[in-house]
Amino acid sequence: MRRTDRLFDIIQILRDGKLHRARDIAARLEVSVRTIYRDMDTLVASGIPVEGERGVGYMVGEQITLPPLNLTPGELEALNLGMAIVAEAADPELKAAAQRLAEKIDAVLPTQTVAEADAWKFAVYPFADAARGLAHMAPIRAAIKARQKLRLVYRRIDGELTERTIRPLHMEYWGRVWTLTAWCELRAGFRVFRIDLIETLSPLPELFRDEPGKTLADYQP
Repeated sequence: MRRTDRLFDIIQILRDGKLHRARDIAARLEVSVRTIYRDMDTLVASGIPVEGERGVGYMVGEQITLPPLNLTPGELEALNLGMAIVAEAADPELKAAAQRLAEKIDAVLPTQTVAEADAWKFAVYPFADAARGLAHMAPIRAAIKARQKLRLVYRRIDGELTERTIRPLHMEYWGRVWTLTAWCELRAGFRVFRIDLIETLSPLPELFRDEPGKTLADYQP
């Protein structure tokens, strides 16, 4: 298993809000406890709200608001690149949000430190997979609001393609990875899909209603 996939799996384990011991996570993922300790350090450094300590256990705490930040030139470059990637998305709301964020940053930084948008437009191409994932977000968000079923072709971690009909329920961001929580009609259960691994996505003419056992509240009791 690649480390990025393992980090994603750890987040899925922790997202229930309960305390998990490192040795239990290690046994579940078939790695050493020392590996889990290193992974937890990585998640914390990435900004994931992981709480806990070695020998006690770990859990994901509540998201917090950002305090005022002093950015280094490298951090400012990373922020600008992130906004450039979002600007490639097909979702007009995300594009508008990225533009507003850029304007807020421009308003508080000296003029000479602000990178012009054109300086980043070619830098996004190495992130084609991320851009493809972002392109799916507009129809997913629309389907969640309309309670509209989706048919998707999904590339599993092992590389195999699978076709699913789902009821989209909720999107979340976990430090570089967007996920979609849905009710999968093929498996008759809840599934979490990485949006960047969705190959194709098609809205269906069929709408769905809340049914006991199939709602987001049922997945997050």
